[in-house]
Amino acid sequence: MTGILEGLYPIADGIMQALHLMITLDPEVLKITGLSLVITFSATILGTVIALPVGSFITFREFPGKKLFINLIQTLYAFPTVVIGLLVFLFIRRIGPFGFLGFLFSPWGMIIGQTILVLPIITGLTISALSGIDRTITDTVISLGANRLQFLLSVIKEARFAIFAAIAMAFGRAISEVGAAIIIGGNIDATSFWGSTRTLTTAITLETGKGNIGLSIALGLILLLIALVINTLMTQVQQR
Repeated sequence: MTGILEGLYPIADGIMQALHLMITLDPEVLKITGLSLVITFSATILGTVIALPVGSFITFREFPGKKLFINLIQTLYAFPTVVIGLLVFLFIRRIGPFGFLGFLFSPWGMIIGQTILVLPIITGLTISALSGIDRTITDTVISLGANRLQFLLSVIKEARFAIFAAIAMAFGRAISEVGAAIIIGGNIDATSFWGSTRTLTTAITLETGKGNIGLSIALGLILLLIALVINTLMTQVQQR
């Protein structure tokens, strides 16, 4: 019994340190959290801008191998993040095809990696959402002489709740990934905000290994809080 209590003491102490860091708005915690949110929001927005027209095109156009292509997109929901990180690394490293951009070990490279991660999720779920629209609605929009942009905006508006849920799910997947972030970003702790590549997940991995339990727990609690907010939003959207 004494051994159990002795083992619980460091955990309790770590939680107290974590609460202190969060309440006092520790600069390091704020920087890591802020960078994580900026990278993930940027990747999610970029992925959404690409996925919505692509998903609309796939849904409302017939072409050979369409079902197989949709199955491939859905398979990529579980695309291992370390594989994404490796692929992006090979392309943006110094001797890679896009090495001249200097994106390796920078937030820009991490945004690219997370965009690739969320792209099949938003595309696939957009296809599912648009496929559920009543055929009468799409026929009406076309008969009223809508151009491609107007048609796209109309169908997206009709399926906006399901699409928003897809975007929220993609955001949650991106902010919690660690493999690609470490490979592409390198988990660099720089003085400047944009020069750093330490996100919530990579910092937790590093600080736990260093024995800095208080900071690890604080970052973990923030990550859980973000996940709770995303889940609450998804629940509200699904109810609507």
